[in-house]
Amino acid sequence: MRALLVIDVQPTFCEDGELGVSGGNEVATKIAAFVDKYRTNYQLIVTSQDWHIDPGTHFSSEPDFIDTWPPHGIAGSANAELHPALVNVRADITVKKGHYSAAYSAFEGIADSGETRLSREQVEQAHLAGRTLAPLLREAGITAIDVVGIAESHCVAATALDARAAGWPVRCFSDLTVPVSEELGAAARKDMSAAGVTLCESRLAFG
Repeated sequence: MRALLVIDVQPTFCEDGELGVSGGNEVATKIAAFVDKYRTNYQLIVTSQDWHIDPGTHFSSEPDFIDTWPPHGIAGSANAELHPALVNVRADITVKKGHYSAAYSAFEGIADSGETRLSREQVEQAHLAGRTLAPLLREAGITAIDVVGIAESHCVAATALDARAAGWPVRCFSDLTVPVSEELGAAARKDMSAAGVTLCESRLAFG
């Protein structure tokens, strides 16, 4: 059984967002069309969102765009919500990540509780209770994972690599993701390929 992980498709990472990536809006629209066409091929659809409350040095007024970044994905803000193009995606699981840390990978997040602002203690308790992505996927009997979203060079790659490290076969669809820069995208694709992630276009997914 296969799961589709839709990573951080939020206005904050699209054109005119706080940390906008060129091509983000187009990718959001393409992902929505892909889900509409192939939803029945997936046991689970999972969305993740950066949901920062106080991520420490992840935010900086003088970011280096490597380890530090301008404020983005602010918990409760409109730009931290899912992209409007995904309104009909109807995810089975929503993961929010980075409440009090950087948290690039969706596997570092917790299943959404519906509360806008969780305390550090509540986040820690959620992790201890197994409300993280890996156990939820295993409980659902997931045997393979596809990854799409924003940005390929960062959160998409981190999620795909964590999924592989956890033992799942993983595909990343190159036309349903976009990097921060082509140079960083090339480096991420090299890392994913070396880890055994299959890189292909979504048109090859099921036919």
